[in-house]
Amino acid sequence: MAQNPSQPIAFKVLTVNVHKGFTTFNRRFILHELRDAVRAVGPDLVFLQEVLGTHQRHASRFANFPQVPHYEFLADTIWQQHAYGRNAVYDNGDHGNALLSKFPITHYENHDISISGPERRGMLHCVLQPPGHHLPVHAICVHLGLQESHRQQQLKRVAALVRSFPANEAVVLAGDFNDWRQRAHGVLQRDAGMQEVFVQAFGRAVRTFPASMPLLALDRIYVRNAAVHTPLSLPKKPWDKLSDHAPLAAEILL
Repeated sequence: MAQNPSQPIAFKVLTVNVHKGFTTFNRRFILHELRDAVRAVGPDLVFLQEVLGTHQRHASRFANFPQVPHYEFLADTIWQQHAYGRNAVYDNGDHGNALLSKFPITHYENHDISISGPERRGMLHCVLQPPGHHLPVHAICVHLGLQESHRQQQLKRVAALVRSFPANEAVVLAGDFNDWRQRAHGVLQRDAGMQEVFVQAFGRAVRTFPASMPLLALDRIYVRNAAVHTPLSLPKKPWDKLSDHAPLAAEILL
C-alpha cells in the first residue's frame, strides 16, 4: 500500500451492522460465516456497529463462541490494527462500534453521543496513517439513535468533530445512521462538507434494512477530501442471512 506522497492512494471501505453476530431475530449465531464474507470483500477498512466486546451468557451457550472480543475475532490476522468503542454495558457484557484497519491507527477516541434514556450511542474516531501518504486519514464509525430529535443532535456532534480536523485532511464517516427520513445528507454537507458516496453516484442512498428485503436506507458512507469515491456492488447472498442490515462498500481515492 506504500505510495509516493505526490501520488494518489486508493483503498476499499466496508461498513456493516453485525447485529452482535446473530441473524435476524437472533435465530442463529453466524459470526464465523460473517468473517468469511468480510474477508471475501477484501476491504482495507471495516466499520462495524453492534459488535460484541464480551457476553458471558452467549459464551456459555454456544460452543463456537469466540474466546476473544468479536472485533478481534473478525480482524484475525488480516486487519492487524483495530480499535473498539464500547457504547452499551449490561450484566452479561458490552457492545459498541469498531474499526478494523490495514493501515496503522495512530490515535483513537470513542465519543459518547448518547442523548437521554437507556439508548447508548457512540462515535469512534480513529486517526490512520496510510504508509507513504503525506497526510493522516480520519475514520469515524457511528451508530446513531432511533429518535429523530436524538439523531439531529448527534449529527451536529459528528459535524463539529469533522470541522475540528485540518481542512486538507481526508475523512471517511460510515455506519448505521438510522436516518430513514434522509435528513443526514443535508446536515453533513452543509455543516461538515461531506458527501455520501451512493447519493453522489446514484442520486439516492441505498436501502440496507432489513437485509432480506431492504426497504430503508439506514447505512451510509460519507467522505470529505476524496478525489474519487466509487460505490461497490455486493452480492445479496450470503449477506442477506448474516445480519439484519445489508453492508455497504466503496472504493475511495485520495
